[in-house]
Amino acid sequence: MKCSLSKLFIVPVAAVLLSGYAQTSFGEEYRIDPRHSGVEFEISHLGFSIMQGNFETLSGNFTYVPGKPRATSISVVIKTDSVDTNDAERDKHLRDKKFLNVKKFPEATFESTSAKVGDKGGSIKGKLTLHGVTKEITIKVDSVGAGNDPWGGYRRGYVGHTKIKRSDFDMNHNLGPLSDDMKLRLFIEGIRK
Repeated sequence: MKCSLSKLFIVPVAAVLLSGYAQTSFGEEYRIDPRHSGVEFEISHLGFSIMQGNFETLSGNFTYVPGKPRATSISVVIKTDSVDTNDAERDKHLRDKKFLNVKKFPEATFESTSAKVGDKGGSIKGKLTLHGVTKEITIKVDSVGAGNDPWGGYRRGYVGHTKIKRSDFDMNHNLGPLSDDMKLRLFIEGIRK
């Protein structure tokens, strides 16, 4: 069986070209950098002040497809026991059964179902699971930037904004008449795989 030199050359070149085409078609895959990402929340306390806090531990992945804003997708896992409001006693209270119930529900997750995110931002719809309840929410997304980092990688970052109701997720402990609404901000920085 004869195998010409041209065939030996064409096959590997075609494989390289096809792999490049696949990467372009399916977009850029990113791993969320947990050290430079986080979720902040804000809630009224008894109608007298605003309590702020964050979740310090999260992980996940997202996909960005240049020129195809509807092809963006994201998956995030948040460890609920990482809640931090800068007060140890209050954090212990938030972890118990009246609020996050972290022993029964150690994770909150968000899985996108549709998106429209371009170079400047857009919006993402998806399913948020919190306190054992799953609801669809919409997150408004602003692009922070993208580019090479000092360590030879490539990064892309976003800030997301949304508002949820605690009662939608079976968290009904009374914190005052305005305490049902909770504002969320997500700071997401990804490292391209």
